Amino acid sequence: MTQDRYIDDLERELLLFSRHHLSLKQSRPGQHLERSAYLLLTRLETDGSMSLRELAEAFRLDISTINRQVATLLKNGLVERFADPQGGMARRLRPTGAGLDLLAADRERSREGVAMVVTDWPQERIAAFAELLTRFNIDIEALEGNPWPRDRDARD
Repeated sequence: MTQDRYIDDLERELLLFSRHHLSLKQSRPGQHLERSAYLLLTRLETDGSMSLRELAEAFRLDISTINRQVATLLKNGLVERFADPQGGMARRLRPTGAGLDLLAADRERSREGVAMVVTDWPQERIAAFAELLTRFNIDIEALEGNPWPRDRDARD
């Protein structure tokens, strides 16, 4: 197989992967959070607190888009605004206990879904897939100059 053929296959499979990932909520009705809420809460959980501008930059979205998404989180009590402890003008956002609880519950459901898919895979294959996917994401982030914070250094 030529490299072009591998790239064609990879592009198609990534397209299908994103399709399957986005449909997980329909296949597991116990999920509580919309995709955008899940992503925002995950980022705030990892980074602690961020301003609207920082979130917009992190997600490469228009500030008005982030503002709408955050407004829904605020309305539902999943995040809270607070004054910047450094004295800046911008207010900061952090997840509430309720937001973190829903995030943890949805993450567990998501983990259960992933586990169902790989239930017959040997541990080595799961580890290899996780390492390759991590490497792929890190390389995308490096090209964009926009790294996603990780709990562990996956750049080995």
